[in-house]
Formats: sequence, structure tokens, C-alpha cells
Amino acid sequence: MPILLEIFLTFAKIGLFTFGGGYAMISIIDNNCVERKKWITHDEMMNITVIAESTPGPIAINCATYVGYKKGGFLGACAATIGVVLPSFVIIYIISIFLDNFLQIAWIAKAFTGIKAAVGILILDAAINMIKKMNKKVLPIGIMIGACLVMLTVNFFSLKFSSIVLMLIAAAVSVAVFLIRKNLAKKGGTV
Repeated sequence: MPILLEIFLTFAKIGLFTFGGGYAMISIIDNNCVERKKWITHDEMMNITVIAESTPGPIAINCATYVGYKKGGFLGACAATIGVVLPSFVIIYIISIFLDNFLQIAWIAKAFTGIKAAVGILILDAAINMIKKMNKKVLPIGIMIGACLVMLTVNFFSLKFSSIVLMLIAAAVSVAVFLIRKNLAKKGGTV
């Protein structure tokens, strides 16, 4: 199968069978592109996830675009992006044409209740896999625990705090530690 068609079909399947948005898709993208097809490495998937979260646009589309570009250049990026977006677009378009009160149908509303639980599991699975593959050094673990505690506190007390600010603080801490270590190494101190 030509690589562009394989990229398109892989991401079309991911887009078709994944509910819950980009975070739920991370686990599926990891399974397909890292584990099964070996298009990218675990480290690349971690980096893609961080970059895709930090850049404008949906995380799944950003991840798909990167993987497609890595495997097939510009046309691969287009094939992956169209593949991940097209199924959702077609489904929503068909629903909008035929069903005015789609979610008011009892069995569909119940199905979406079950889907919400499954989406939570997919997101948790992606988080656990990323934690397992994370660099097991004190700084990354400390930043992860600190960020989790801050976000739990913010959510628990319904405070207004942007996750972007939290990412910027984590980046600043990492850069500061890097510069301190680099300065100590220049002076002959312990790193």
C-alpha cells in the first residue's frame, strides 16, 4: 500500500473510532504510530504531545500532522490531517442534516453517557503511559507533581488560573535549573 494511503487510512480510523477529542486520541495515536507501525519513537511521541499542546490548534490534529510529515513529507502531513478530521466532519454533517434533536433520543443520550466514561479511561491511559515513559529524574518528577497539585487545587477551589501560565512557570524552572547547572559545570562545581 502506498505510504500516503496508509497514513490517510490510519488516521481516518483513529478519527472515526475515537470519541472525546484530542486527549483521548493520544493513546490511540501512540498505539498505532509507535507500538504497531513504528513510525515514530516513544520519545518523539512525548515531544509531539508537549509541542502539540503548546501550539495553536487541536492536539490530535497537531500530532497527526507531525507524524504524517515525518513519514510522508508535506503530502503525508496533509493526508494525516485530512484523515483525522474527515470522519468527524462527515458524521457531524450527516447528523446535522437528518436529526434536529439528536441528543434527545433516549438510547443515543445513554450511549453518550457510556462514551464519557470510556473517554476518561482513554485520557487516563495516555497520562499513565506518558508518566511511565517520562525521564525518571528529580526535576521532571517534581514539576509533574507540582503541576498536578496546582491544577487540583485550582479545580477544587474553582480558582481562575490558566494552564498556559503553569506551562510557562514549568518551562522557566527548567531553564533556570539548566542555566544554574551549566554555570556550575563551567566553574568546575558539581552538576
